[in-house]
Amino acid sequence: MIEPKRDTGHLDIGVRDELLHRLRERRPETPLTRDFYCSSEDYQIDLDAIWYRDWLFVGHDCEVLKPGDYFTVQIGEYPVMVVRDRDLTLRAFHNTCRHRGSRICSAPKGSASRLVCPYHQWTYRLDGRLFSARDMGEGFDRAHYSLAPVHCTSVAGYIFVSLAKTAPDFEPIRTRIAPYLEPHRLHQTKVAFESTIVERANWKLVWENNRECYHCGANHPELLRTFPEDPTLTGVEGAAGNPMISAHWARCEAAGLPSRFHMSANGQMRIARMPLLHEAVSFTMSGEAAVRRPLSDSIGEPNIGTLLLFHYPSTWNHVLGDHALSFRVLPIGPMETQLTTKWLVHKDAVEGIDYDLQELTRVWTATNDADRRVCQENQLGVVSPAYDPAPYSPVHENGVTQFVNWYCTHLEGRLAEGPR
Repeated sequence: MIEPKRDTGHLDIGVRDELLHRLRERRPETPLTRDFYCSSEDYQIDLDAIWYRDWLFVGHDCEVLKPGDYFTVQIGEYPVMVVRDRDLTLRAFHNTCRHRGSRICSAPKGSASRLVCPYHQWTYRLDGRLFSARDMGEGFDRAHYSLAPVHCTSVAGYIFVSLAKTAPDFEPIRTRIAPYLEPHRLHQTKVAFESTIVERANWKLVWENNRECYHCGANHPELLRTFPEDPTLTGVEGAAGNPMISAHWARCEAAGLPSRFHMSANGQMRIARMPLLHEAVSFTMSGEAAVRRPLSDSIGEPNIGTLLLFHYPSTWNHVLGDHALSFRVLPIGPMETQLTTKWLVHKDAVEGIDYDLQELTRVWTATNDADRRVCQENQLGVVSPAYDPAPYSPVHENGVTQFVNWYCTHLEGRLAEGPR
């Protein structure tokens, strides 16, 4: 049974102080200690201090285009639904009926003229207002029982939500990433394929694995046909010193595409456009485009590589000329993480004519499966009381240290705030 949410401000002072001590005493040159990856108390603090307070990527505008379109997502203990209302306003609500709490929408996605609780048929308008509640007696005021809203916004085709009572300012995020994403016109796409897997590993191990290619040679032969096994590329932050990457940025920016590395002030968001190997234009076994119809007809440069976008803790992305890939990370337990991958293509691209689905998805289906295996093996080893990690590779694991430094600094700041 899921325990009720505990706000970080009401944690036992000893628990908070013990974690703060571990954060402040950690050795930045080595991985985190065992409890960060295994402890149920640490996991709950991660939820309370990060996942329930930050902006999280949940899906795409193209998934909720019409009035009544919706999708659902589970964020820790919170079921959430995202819906397009009759005025085409994007909204998000806690997916729990105001009567006795039943989930209203149980399907991953769908379309409905109204939102009807399956338990007692309380019915809500698409803007969250209670429309009808049968046999509730005199004096019952429907206006007091609207669905509880969740902060929701979108930028360049990406939908973000925040469970916080007062959400962080989203405008700095919008200002930074919109110029990079908008040329690709991702609001004019569709989801060609979607895959959800469960990795039996802590969410931080999943992220750490993503942020390095030290493991790629032994585990990702499909990906390495087109993706450079270059630590300056995977680390992103040091890419400016690589002449190949600088030349790629100059060529793409001459075509009107913002490309140079940019990072938010707190290190939570990182974005840059990176070249692929051997003039490859897509993540395919041949390096050729997987989709004949490009995402945007306005991009004249054929070789734009991949636009890398990281926004901790919930998403990393690849945006290419012919398709885009979004990856959504959601924690589902101290040692379990859900990874959802979506392949986006132009809304008018036709399967079997403009693209072959197997060719489109082959590289990242194989890559995700291999990452699932290595993350699970990593978790099984970290659980051991004998776990005693060596230093990070200064050559290959820069991206890992960037992520871990963000996590530790972010969490320490939240915990040091004290009661909220």
